[in-house]
Amino acid sequence: MKFAVIVFPGSNCDVDMYHAIKDELGEEVEYVWHDETDLSRFDGILLPGGFSYGDYLRSGAIARFSNVMQEVIKAAEAGKPVLGVCNGFQILLEAGLLPGAMKRNENLKFMCRPVNLVVANNETAFTSAYEKNEVISVPIAHGEGNYYCDEETLQTLKENNQIVFTYEENPNGSLEDIAGITNERGNVLGMMPHPERAVDSLLGSADGLKLFQSIVKNWRESHVTTA
Repeated sequence: MKFAVIVFPGSNCDVDMYHAIKDELGEEVEYVWHDETDLSRFDGILLPGGFSYGDYLRSGAIARFSNVMQEVIKAAEAGKPVLGVCNGFQILLEAGLLPGAMKRNENLKFMCRPVNLVVANNETAFTSAYEKNEVISVPIAHGEGNYYCDEETLQTLKENNQIVFTYEENPNGSLEDIAGITNERGNVLGMMPHPERAVDSLLGSADGLKLFQSIVKNWRESHVTTA
């Protein structure tokens, strides 16, 4: 399986994501600059964290108009797995690939520390290696991670089982403790915590590795046939 790590001006978690895929997962991966106009050679798309375009106007608001985002949308529409982490999640929201919006953290402070997440849905391409309601340790690093959506959207998220990760103890005021959601089809995941920073016990936790293993397992089951 071949992954693209999308790099915007201001991305700063692209190296972490690359390391997680190449060194821990053992899959192919390339850095892809934001002006790329063809992602057809990739099987999975990864939007890393950081401060794309300095978070001017609003986190992800400018990156959403980068050339590469039209290709990310095409990949999502084709059913390819698309993962947006932290700023990547914010970009997916701005691009309309996921519903809702991000507000400043409730305490108006940037927070960087490990948090416990609950796997609310383990029946996705991103979470099949986890147990339902499994508690995992994954770090956060954000100032605008307070997820919000209107009541109608929230009801839809619940009915379609699109809420994938929730915070065991809400650090940022996020609605319904939401830490990560998918689109209705289930092939686009946005999450504020950083699984790529939890892929080796030397980093304090390897709990994030199962997310990437789930992506590869699902892809192989869908694309690799045996005689």
